[in-house]
Amino acid sequence: MPDDRSAAPAHGAPGAASTAAEAEGVTVVVITRDRCASLLRTLDRLAELPERPEVIVVDNASGDDTAERVRDHPVGARLLTPRRNTGALGRNLAVQQAGTRYVAFSDDDSWWRPGALRTAAALLDAHPRLGLLAARTLVGPVETEDPLNAVLAASPLPPAEDLPGRPVLGFLGCAAVVRRRAFLAVGGYHPLLFFGAEETLLAYDLAAGGWGVSYEPSLVAHHHPAAEERPGRSPRVRRNALLTDWLRRPLRVALGGTGRLALAAARRDPGAATALCSALVRLPAALRQRRTLPPHVEDAVRTVERRQPEPRAADGRRPGRRKARA
Repeated sequence: MPDDRSAAPAHGAPGAASTAAEAEGVTVVVITRDRCASLLRTLDRLAELPERPEVIVVDNASGDDTAERVRDHPVGARLLTPRRNTGALGRNLAVQQAGTRYVAFSDDDSWWRPGALRTAAALLDAHPRLGLLAARTLVGPVETEDPLNAVLAASPLPPAEDLPGRPVLGFLGCAAVVRRRAFLAVGGYHPLLFFGAEETLLAYDLAAGGWGVSYEPSLVAHHHPAAEERPGRSPRVRRNALLTDWLRRPLRVALGGTGRLALAAARRDPGAATALCSALVRLPAALRQRRTLPPHVEDAVRTVERRQPEPRAADGRRPGRRKARA
């Protein structure tokens, strides 16, 4: 069994000098795959923003005419075209290419409220330890509150004098703004997870590296998801929740999660067997990369787990995570 070394603050932790010149402002990163119509709507909204952000689109090997349509769009997005589906790692590629201090994430079905990026940049400028801002998310044309908003707003973690908003250990991937240096210092999204509930591990790693993660409700993102859930998403979410435990949590937590998923599979819980098998295939890699969280971060995770229920989306489905971390 690999040793359970605690995750030490990464190179580039708060207070370290930036290793490259970065311009002021915010770059918006969008990852997409085979959803051209939805993506074009998002680009239309981003083109209307008063901040006029640089936009980087990562086309994850779409089989439609996404790349051509992005090149022709007036927003002037920079297009990255990896030759395979990189999942959430497409965001890592885009952040590496971004030339600004801060990077905002959108999906191909989400965009930012006018002025939100300016607000985010001001907050990040004013709080040097702040690594990530989680935004308030409004869903659909009627702007329903995403259930995660209430979870994050009720975070049981104590306020921090050097951070805005509410300290949290989770966020919605399409509604977050990061300090580029912090994101790169902790490695961005973990390659083992690929896609689905990948946000929790990034929040853990930022906290372990000494960076703040805060929910700021004055920062607003709009999310217009398709009515149907993407095929295979639920098993991936369950798999990644378990892999996150094996990568960062104490052994008893990881073993307990494995046992619960195995029991669910034995009871023929839909998707449980698929999630378990997929996690077991990746378990050797997770063990090789295992770094348990520093004690103060693990204590914060336990505080969140004890205090907060699992939310449901507006349509009754569980969000894309095992438990939304505040």
